[in-house]
Amino acid sequence: MNVIRLAKEVISIEIDALHEMEGKIGDAFERTIEIVLSTTGRLVVVGMGKSGIIGKKIVATLASTGTPSFFVHPGEAFHGDLGMIQPDDAVLMISNSGETEELIRLLPFMQFQKNKVIAMTGNLESTLAKNADVTLDISVAREACNNNLAPTSSTTATLVMGDALAVVLSTVRNFQPEDFARFHPGGRLGRRLLTRVRDVMQKSNLPICSPDTALRDVVSIITQRQLGIVLVMSDTSMLGIITDGDLRKVLQTVENPMSMDAKDFMTTNPHVVSQDARLAEAETLMQSLKKRMLVAVDSNQSPVGILQVFDI
Repeated sequence: MNVIRLAKEVISIEIDALHEMEGKIGDAFERTIEIVLSTTGRLVVVGMGKSGIIGKKIVATLASTGTPSFFVHPGEAFHGDLGMIQPDDAVLMISNSGETEELIRLLPFMQFQKNKVIAMTGNLESTLAKNADVTLDISVAREACNNNLAPTSSTTATLVMGDALAVVLSTVRNFQPEDFARFHPGGRLGRRLLTRVRDVMQKSNLPICSPDTALRDVVSIITQRQLGIVLVMSDTSMLGIITDGDLRKVLQTVENPMSMDAKDFMTTNPHVVSQDARLAEAETLMQSLKKRMLVAVDSNQSPVGILQVFDI
């Protein structure tokens, strides 16, 4: 049995399902966005089994990208949790068949409360589809399962449709990195998005020399400060920088390097970053420049610190 070939076939089938679903995006999707944006409540997601598992992920994505949302298990809803759903909420009901009993028996309650119901189903002729305000088509030609039974292509289609909803809603709402960071304060992600350069840069005892400092003394300063860089300063103005790389280049290529002063081999007009920039922005800049450190400057373009890549 060629397991590599089989694995690739599974992926190919699911990719084909997504391409097919892409062609179905139209008025119903636009109407769904309008419903969610106009609701004064939250978007409640309801699903059973595998659809419920995917629904929980959709809720997590929606909630973290600016759309207030929560998941309700249809079985628990029928035994008391319906009180969680308020009249001003919109409800996204997920069922590939559109005939999932636990969901269908919740429809009278939604109709009584006049909740806007969004169906996400693979059967446009189903009970769910016919009783929803709008229906998103997630039908697939076949499951990637070898028996065409286990939810595979259909759950992938459901997940991607949920991602499309979340991202479009986020974009329409002009959801910004700062907003995202507020919902993700923990871990590296929150740190990168919320932290500013000034919070992590090296700002005390900076390695500084004058343009007339001899190369031998420049080496001593770099060695003592252990930052791999020296700022060549004239009063409060930075004339240039000297890095470990600059030193190595001079020592390897110049016949009498010890006769040189800092001004003779410094890098002028070095790249800098504002001390008020987000760490994420600084990291992106450093990656694009292929730099492991940047000089941080204040509003007057005066150097106030050094940001190193390991700070990120």
